[in-house]
Amino acid sequence: MLPQVEISVVIPFYDVDSMNIAWHGSYIKYLEDARCALLNEIGYNYKDMSESGYAWPVTAIKVKYIQPALFMQEIKVRAALAEYENRIKIKYILTDNMGGIIAKAETTQMCVKIATRETLFFSPKVFLDKLERYR
Repeated sequence: MLPQVEISVVIPFYDVDSMNIAWHGSYIKYLEDARCALLNEIGYNYKDMSESGYAWPVTAIKVKYIQPALFMQEIKVRAALAEYENRIKIKYILTDNMGGIIAKAETTQMCVKIATRETLFFSPKVFLDKLERYR
């Protein structure tokens, strides 16, 4: 089974609009927090990536907003690795404490060799080795 994690986020005041609803752009930050937790779980976070000679920029983000997240509401953000051989694709589900779905999202990251800035259309061995325990 591929790795997944779940984090909690309490919607802060600076993320909401005048109706106390989380601004749609704030969700990207919640996805990033969950993505970082997932990469830490795998053992290949952004620092590890850089030290191994690779960068993994986000090339696509897709978010489907279903219901609003509100000021001071605690939400859960689950991140699950969906693809890893040619790119990193992570799927997210954001839920309230009752399990109601707030949003669904997906991010895609491509591997870039830092030294040459060459985009790779495959995942390097160093990353695949980290996933060995999940296969």
